Amino acid sequence: MSDQLTHLDSSGHAIMVEVGEKRITSRMAVAEGQVCMTPSTLAAIRDGSVPKGDVLAAARIAGILAAKKTPELIPLCHTLLLTSVAVDFEIDEGESRVVIRATVRCNGQTGVEMEALTAVSVAALTIYDMAKALDKSMSIGPFILLEKLGGKSGEWKREQPQSP
Repeated sequence: MSDQLTHLDSSGHAIMVEVGEKRITSRMAVAEGQVCMTPSTLAAIRDGSVPKGDVLAAARIAGILAAKKTPELIPLCHTLLLTSVAVDFEIDEGESRVVIRATVRCNGQTGVEMEALTAVSVAALTIYDMAKALDKSMSIGPFILLEKLGGKSGEWKREQPQSP
């Protein structure tokens, strides 16, 4: 790993990294997060009885839109032509939580890790927003990168998969 910070120029000013010379490769990243809540709130989300509507449908759309808007939200991120974004949920009754997983793909010169993490983050915030009238004590996070594929560094997977 280089000792030089890639997002700073020789004067210490922030710059967007030059990726124009990098080879276009198939890129993929998977991120995961969670929203913990009371069992009754989880049941309302599962059963579709939250007064604001279908929480998971809204969170899925919010996560997809967030992945597409990542360069507008995260400074110095490149604009990428995403080829797919999937946001999925697992209702975990035992831990009283919704586990969120986002998978993002593109063919490009830089990775999609930030897009996957942004999708999970905004999906979690949407779940909180839609269910906060039922449970203001919900907790959000952590958010973790599970794996990435493509580019010079190739494949990376979290060594010990963990639930967030």
